[in-house]
Amino acid sequence: MTPGSGLQAGLKNRHLTMIAIGGVIGAGLFVGSSSGIATAGPGILLSYALVGTLVVLVMRMLGEMSAANPTSGSFSAHADRALGRWAGFSIGWLYWFFWVVVLAVEATAGAKILEGWVPAVPQWGWALIVMTVLTATNLVSVGSYGEFEFWFAGIKVVAIGAFIVIGLLAVFGVLPGVDAEKASFGNLTSHGGFLPHGPGAILTGVLLVVFSFMGSEIATLAAGESEDPQRAVTKSTNSIIWRIGVFYLGSILIVVSLLPWDDPAIGKEGSYVAALDSLGIAHAGQIMNVIVLTSVLSCLNSGLYTASRMAFSLGERGDAPKAFARVNSRGVPMAAILSSVVFGFVAVFFNYLSPDKIFLFLVNSSGAVALFVWLVICFSQLRMRKIIQREAPEKLVVKMWLYPYLTWATALMIMAVLVYMLFDTEHDGRTTVLLSLLVAAFVLVIAVVRERLRANRPAPAAEAPADRVSVG
Repeated sequence: MTPGSGLQAGLKNRHLTMIAIGGVIGAGLFVGSSSGIATAGPGILLSYALVGTLVVLVMRMLGEMSAANPTSGSFSAHADRALGRWAGFSIGWLYWFFWVVVLAVEATAGAKILEGWVPAVPQWGWALIVMTVLTATNLVSVGSYGEFEFWFAGIKVVAIGAFIVIGLLAVFGVLPGVDAEKASFGNLTSHGGFLPHGPGAILTGVLLVVFSFMGSEIATLAAGESEDPQRAVTKSTNSIIWRIGVFYLGSILIVVSLLPWDDPAIGKEGSYVAALDSLGIAHAGQIMNVIVLTSVLSCLNSGLYTASRMAFSLGERGDAPKAFARVNSRGVPMAAILSSVVFGFVAVFFNYLSPDKIFLFLVNSSGAVALFVWLVICFSQLRMRKIIQREAPEKLVVKMWLYPYLTWATALMIMAVLVYMLFDTEHDGRTTVLLSLLVAAFVLVIAVVRERLRANRPAPAAEAPADRVSVG
């Protein structure tokens, strides 16, 4: 059982390992990379490298804090202690809101694929089925969540690993039946150069790929329910570099090497499907649909888990209804899970009722939350390092590199991305930031008002200790 809470240590080391690996592979990598390639050409590799570096640095900071104090609230609990209750409250609820909207987005994406296979069941029916099954999984036990995620993430890892190996064989001319002149590293420079749209396209590419990295932090939340939280956090933090290097940079490098970046098939079929088609692999589209569906189910599974654990942590700290912090005999926070699912279902309903207004507002207003979370992690780590060094220096088993200079540099990089988004009208960057700031301001006002009301509340009358005796 997790110290200080009713959650059970039901996640095994193999679960945490696969959650950490699979957490960086979102459905956005498969379905969103084509727009990035069209915008930046082969230079999209630099966009992925920049965001990947940012994620590595942020996860290093989070790993430092979480290894010293593993908790289901992760960065929200750290912000609560380092910056103040207002910070933990605000970022915790914003993060919960982000994942609830993600539930609706992923449920809809999965339903579209399933409806294509079995059109007799309407899309809303498939969304309902998928959400219900994964809700039941999370309600059974944290172990069942871990087991499902182990296999979902395993399929993603094997699929990308196989894609990279086959792609390399094709690029080096070893794979039979592949045109060696068409599939080569020459595609990186032979179609208008490595940066066909100029260096500025790298930053535009950053805006298009940054949100596909959200989920890297899930391992630190899940570590609180593992057999050895400190070891789990340390391991996932130390391995983030090769995970991003292999799965993101490696697979995208293969895509832009197998095909010219401006090949019409990339925009029409999707980057990975087009790459598989170029290798002559039969039913490439259906194969990729299976992989994307697996990623969608994985994201749904983890999103529901993550939202419920954040709600649980907020309940524990008195920043959400106390019912959220109650667990059943299996250590499952049922109220936190069910409340997250209810709001997820409401968002799905809005996707069918008003996709271009209400649902679009929900998606855009949660879009920049990832960057807000990373920024809060930076500022929390600046304060928490001093607290840990003062109170328990032996717990600094993971340390942020070049503290505090690299932490400040990372924070400035994140703010630069947010500012750049404000000037991006072509890809709705400005809309996303402004709406996300609006929602953040709303939550922040609630947090400040709650703090002032709490501060003005009269303190309970002090009672004399029962064991005190008069010695007069």
